[in-house]
Amino acid sequence: MNVQALLQMNTIFISILIESLPFILLGVLISGIIQIFVSEEMIAKIIPKNPILSVLSSIGAGVFFLACECGIVPITRRLIAKGVPLSAAIAFMLSAPILNPIVLFSTYIAFGNSWSMVFYRGGIAFAVVLIIAFILSFQFKTNQLKQEHIEHIHHHKLTFNDKITGMFKHSIEEFFSVGKYLIIGALLAAAIQTFLKTSLLLEIGQGKLSGNAVMMALSYVMSLCSQADAFVASSFRSTFSPSSLVAFLVFGAMFDIKNTIMLLGTFKTKFVLCLMAYIFISVLGLTLLFIS
Repeated sequence: MNVQALLQMNTIFISILIESLPFILLGVLISGIIQIFVSEEMIAKIIPKNPILSVLSSIGAGVFFLACECGIVPITRRLIAKGVPLSAAIAFMLSAPILNPIVLFSTYIAFGNSWSMVFYRGGIAFAVVLIIAFILSFQFKTNQLKQEHIEHIHHHKLTFNDKITGMFKHSIEEFFSVGKYLIIGALLAAAIQTFLKTSLLLEIGQGKLSGNAVMMALSYVMSLCSQADAFVASSFRSTFSPSSLVAFLVFGAMFDIKNTIMLLGTFKTKFVLCLMAYIFISVLGLTLLFIS
């Protein structure tokens, strides 16, 4: 381990933090707003009782929500704690980093104003979210949070100033709660990017199946923000097939090193591992089946 490698790791680590922090700050602020201003009764009225409609409405909310895969974790945790069904909350968490307009527009620009990659990325992501929500609704009957205690806020007893103070208090607590996992995840991602030879991955991924799997592994290791990953994916167009590129774009926006660490700090380990396995299999299978 030489000085140059450490400097490179430090640069990657700082770049990941700078890229992620604005979304984390936005996420914890919205989490604080939900905690103070949104009651369990309001959630019950908004979320449809029908499981399918609740998932579809959550995906619809994700489309209009500008967040990355890290910033969405604290919001998801707060929604589940407020009573949103696990399948609907996870559908929101997985869809928001991919299906929002900024990510889809960046994909369109990165691939030379091509709509095909936008449709492939959006369509595969939508299908994966539906599959995952369906599986979770049957397999897990509890909210799977590590800390299941819910702090109830008596909204009618608080003045507006009290609510604003409470909102910032909860946002700060949430920031320090999820921030440490972001730092650990970013450090791991930087170390792996520095010391793992990507040329080895490129050599392995020459077949159709191996190409998709390798690009998914690469997206996991690189831990890119979903708003920028399309530009990196487009640089591999001469090396990998469209199927492999879509696998890179979908899997990396749902799961990477830094948000895995954050999820492990939020949800039970078995749930996170199951979620990761289901997403990996779904993305791999759908991209191989529908994209040449």
